[in-house]
Order: sequence, then structure tokens, then C-alpha cells
Amino acid sequence: MLPVRVVLVHGSQVNRAVWTRYAALLGPDVEVVAPDLPAHGARRGETFSWEGALATVDAAVGPDDGVPVVLAGHSLGGYVVLAWAARHPRRLAGLALLGASGVPTGPGALLYRVLARVEHRLGADRMARGLDREFAALLPPALAAAVQEAGYGFDGIPAAWSAVMAHCRPEMLAEVTAPVLLVNGQFDQLRVDVPRYVRAARSAPWVRVVSVPRGLHVFPLTHPRETAAALWELLVHVRR
Repeated sequence: MLPVRVVLVHGSQVNRAVWTRYAALLGPDVEVVAPDLPAHGARRGETFSWEGALATVDAAVGPDDGVPVVLAGHSLGGYVVLAWAARHPRRLAGLALLGASGVPTGPGALLYRVLARVEHRLGADRMARGLDREFAALLPPALAAAVQEAGYGFDGIPAAWSAVMAHCRPEMLAEVTAPVLLVNGQFDQLRVDVPRYVRAARSAPWVRVVSVPRGLHVFPLTHPRETAAALWELLVHVRR
């Protein structure tokens, strides 16, 4: 079977450990690369910058060595990979936006502004305790412990979401020639503009929309099998 490199980019606050289970779920012919974004995980002492985030994806994608690359990102990571794909519209074999189908402008930007303000007001310690409780309730203990140990990232949130609001639009998909997968939880607040993203992906040979039943915004953590199944459908199309 044709080897494929799958680059998985995490969302805000968390780290690369959220993808711990995906190498096994995607199978032995898939090389999973999961970097930490600046100001997150092992890099939480760094300052977040948009160019730094895109450089992280550059390094994870690697040189054009003939191995097909599928780029997937969740939430903040989804917008980062969208921007990277817009800069390299013919480089990828596949693009997956997970929980990143909301337009971060106008009324839709309110959610991002509220998130940044709440996190700033609560402070890192209270936010960490809140995430600990949330993940303890939603995730298997081993995964919750792995994400906690890898280190949350809060300092970069205002800069990260300001950059998303400044730089990201569905129309960035216009020149992307890879197949595009849009996955959202059934109750994911960032699924509201899926039709606009579908229309924007006019150069893609294949666009697939998947809704994960009973999934919240954190569905890649709580519903890994369903998320991996959607990614596997994209991989099957890539290998054809």
C-alpha cells in the first residue's frame, strides 16, 4: 500500500499529545507527524506568531520527497493548515479541516474574542484546572494524563486568534487542488459556515463533509475512531 504522511496540527490550549491514538487508528502505512505549535506543549515558553505557526507546518510537511502529504488540523490548527495550504495550493495530496468551518470575521468573530477574553481574565492556573476537569470527564485517564503532562498553552491565545481573524477566510481554499475534507462535531459551534467552505473549494477534485454524531468541538479527542474513519476515507481517495 502506498505510504502517506499525515501531519496533524492540534488546537489552541492543548498540544501534540491529543493525537496519541491516531497512529494506531490510521495504520502501519501512514506516517503520523504531530508537532507542537509555538506557545503550546513543549514550546509553551515561546511566543506565538502566525509565521512561526506556518513554519512549524513547513517543517512537519518536509521536503517534496515523493511521499504524498495529507495535512489535517483541529480548531486553531485547522485555520493554520488552511493558511499553509493557501500558500502551497498544489503541494498537498489532501487537506482536512477539523472543527474549523466557521468564518472568523464579522458576527462569527465574537466567539473567538470571547474565548480570548475569558482565558485572559481567568488566568493560566484556573484555565488549567478547568481543562483538567473537562478532560477527566471526557477522555480516557491515560490520554487525559498525557495531554496534561505535555503542557497546556494559554499565553499565545490572544495572538493566535487575532491572527486567525486577520488572515483566515474560506476563500483561501479557492486554489487548493487537493481533495478537501471538512469534519465537525454534531454540536460543534464552528460548523456554522460549512456550505461557504464547500463553495470556496472550487479547485478541489473531491470535497467531503462529515458530521460526527453527538460530537462537541473537542470531537477529535472524544471520538477518535469516527475522526480517524473520516481521515481514512480521505486517504483512500488520495491513494487512488
